[in-house]
Amino acid sequence: MNVFILCTGRSGSMTFIRACQHITNYTAGHETRSTLLGEARVAYPDQHIEADNRLSWMLGKLGKKYGKDAFYVHLKRDVEATAASYNRRWAMPSSIVNGYTECVLLRPREQGVAFCIDYVHTVNDNIDVFLEDKPHKLTLQLEDIESGFKTFWQAIGAEGSLTEALETLRVRSNPSRKASLKDRLRFWVRQF
Repeated sequence: MNVFILCTGRSGSMTFIRACQHITNYTAGHETRSTLLGEARVAYPDQHIEADNRLSWMLGKLGKKYGKDAFYVHLKRDVEATAASYNRRWAMPSSIVNGYTECVLLRPREQGVAFCIDYVHTVNDNIDVFLEDKPHKLTLQLEDIESGFKTFWQAIGAEGSLTEALETLRVRSNPSRKASLKDRLRFWVRQF
């Protein structure tokens, strides 16, 4: 069985996958196929746990390939905290919130937490609707991740060291940082 961690990003998915690497009967990865096209984009090995916030834009492909046979986790974080994290990343050229604002909403050169909040709600809604008919699913809140991870562990029949996995969950991975001067210059040059 495959397991997919669906999320907005900025919600603890990297930390979650690092904890999953203490599971011995699954492989686990973060954004391992994010640069691939077509069917290759969702061709994960069996018994694999994958976290990739961009899968929320690939739900059609994911549904066609895995449908009701996979286990899905909707990893959520407080909307305002997620939006605030994205709001600190505007000047990063590859920030998904830039793509969402400029290419989906067609709002060039605009920034602000309102766009980040809209992004979070949109992605969460996409995931919620996708999961409506899925029998094997779980919604976890980052704010209660240890309790949720124990439930997840049991639900997928994980083997390995739950103790080490829970210790890993206590270490923040990929914390949001303010963009560097180089990132900000690259962003502004790109605007003109």
